[in-house]
Amino acid sequence: MLGGAAPSRETSLILVGRDGRRRVVHAADAAAQRAGLRVGMAASKAQALVGDLIVRDADPDADLAALDRLALWALKRYAPIVAADPPDGLVIDASGATHLHGGEAAMLEDMVQRLGAAGITTRAAMADTWGAAHALARFGARPTVVLPAGASAEAIMPLPIAALRLPIDIIDSLRRLGLDRIADLEATPRAPLALRFGPEPGRRLDQAMQRLSEPINPIRAPEIAEVRRAFGEPVAAAETIARYLAKLVSELCALLEARGEGARRLDLIYHRVDAHLAAVRVGMAAPVREVRRLTRLLTDKIETIDPGFGIELMRLAATSAEPLNAKQAVSDLGAPPDVDITDLIDTLSNRIGGERLYRFASVQSDVPERAVRRVAPASLDDGESWPGSWPRPSRLLPTPEPIETVALLPDHPPVTFTWRGIRHRVKRADGPERVFGEWWKRDAELSTVRDYFQVENDAGERFWLYRTGDGENAETGSQRWFLHGIFG
Repeated sequence: MLGGAAPSRETSLILVGRDGRRRVVHAADAAAQRAGLRVGMAASKAQALVGDLIVRDADPDADLAALDRLALWALKRYAPIVAADPPDGLVIDASGATHLHGGEAAMLEDMVQRLGAAGITTRAAMADTWGAAHALARFGARPTVVLPAGASAEAIMPLPIAALRLPIDIIDSLRRLGLDRIADLEATPRAPLALRFGPEPGRRLDQAMQRLSEPINPIRAPEIAEVRRAFGEPVAAAETIARYLAKLVSELCALLEARGEGARRLDLIYHRVDAHLAAVRVGMAAPVREVRRLTRLLTDKIETIDPGFGIELMRLAATSAEPLNAKQAVSDLGAPPDVDITDLIDTLSNRIGGERLYRFASVQSDVPERAVRRVAPASLDDGESWPGSWPRPSRLLPTPEPIETVALLPDHPPVTFTWRGIRHRVKRADGPERVFGEWWKRDAELSTVRDYFQVENDAGERFWLYRTGDGENAETGSQRWFLHGIFG
């Protein structure tokens, strides 16, 4: 990493290494690629083509180590099965984990945004196979793409054959034969290809087309607490899996207790006899090492696992753990019992997705729509409360809705108002509560005023209305009326 000494994005930069006795380009940044440089080109030719080219020696070992660190980051944040996909990618099996991130598309977008904030330009694709996702991420994602099940084969057909992870010399030879696209390779008889180039082109094509399996060897960190159980005979029955799962959870909780930690995220990985991996991920709102609770969360996910012809190995790992000290139980008959709802939070989050579960917290702002924010359901209360002594409605509309009003005086509450085609006669009214704009945020709010009124109609329904402006001066607002909330 060059840090502050890194060149600008407009500067062409290449990494050069050796291919036998030749010095060739191992990597090229976006500016270098726009200038016509590509991986595998002779370094001397690249320097001749671009006059102000910056050349650095490639360090494959350091690159691979950095890629492994990135894989560990993705493992702890996104999915149970992650591996490096050298030289410049990650492969992630997100099965059983996307619901925790709001779905497949939301997960990829979050990943791209987080890496972009760290200065790493990323493109991501989700497909049926490693080969198809690899191809689309490099030649089809802008910056993300999610393919529905069964659509991978058709989607990769227009892509260049370089997307198939073939050696550079084979790619060049195939291009000289006129095979530029994956569709061209798919339409070519297999026997002549294998006779001339060996099994590699056919193998990569079959892997991308889901005709040949390609297992992922997931990365593991030595600091992650993990237990495993191998079976002499493969197991497939849900009852048998559940029984051994309970034993694994008990072993893992004992290991976590020895470390003084509790699990915030558990990954259960099944190794099937056909070399496929299946995984389950569950998250907790707070550190936990209670055997019964963790067992129940994982057992609820067993029905999502396809054991195939049987499972020969089960691994359970706490990929996210935090300190958890033992608590001393104290009996106080006069005190109300503490209510712990984190068990309910965990159950709901793992069933419907963590992003769908939240609570509201107050924000110090007089503007009502800015005075609330979403927080995690188990987050600590920061003690903030809404300003002022005026009551707030139990239901605040997402966007204030315009209403038609009749008022005795411009600065008085309305006598009647019409909302969504229904006319309401105001029986009682209280106000105004004057709310000023947050002038320190933008100049347009320097003179903005709202006058809020609580009104009650003949049926006893109570509404929260406001007028933009002070009722007198046009520069304070349009003097139009809106309905912003409903009292329960």
